[in-house]
Amino acid sequence: MTRELHYPFTLDRPGIEALLPHRGDIFVCQRVTVEGPHQFKGTARWPLDNAVIEGHFPGLPVVPGVLLIEAMAQLAGAGLLAGDPYVRSLTGDLLGVLASVRKCVFKHPVLPESDVDYTIQCRQMAPMAVQVAASVRAQDIEVAQLDIVMVYTSRQQMLSALRGA
Repeated sequence: MTRELHYPFTLDRPGIEALLPHRGDIFVCQRVTVEGPHQFKGTARWPLDNAVIEGHFPGLPVVPGVLLIEAMAQLAGAGLLAGDPYVRSLTGDLLGVLASVRKCVFKHPVLPESDVDYTIQCRQMAPMAVQVAASVRAQDIEVAQLDIVMVYTSRQQMLSALRGA
């Protein structure tokens, strides 16, 4: 039986880490507030010593747009796993994976060490697919508008795909 959810609630970095498989430099989520089953606010931050940041314009470090998308997917995934009764009811060893980047508008560069704030809205498109849209801000400036699709797949399907089966 799934416990009843009371919104809003906030997960800190260890709480997010308990839900997601990501580790190392790719995991930059600091917190996510679950405002409802499909509405989340989250924060990500890339340290200056992140290996990708160090190599992305040496001497002029900028957070790559693809990492802004990845952080959005992680924050949405954590929010859905923690706060969406439907996603919480799914069984099996499932992974949420990025399936489509529908729209990305990058409006301003993002500097490392900045808190990057996401306002995320999700919509279930199919039993195993969700659309995720976000407005992204850093230092009170809108830096991006993002729209992706995530799907749930079994870990076994993912392993088979990686092996070329």
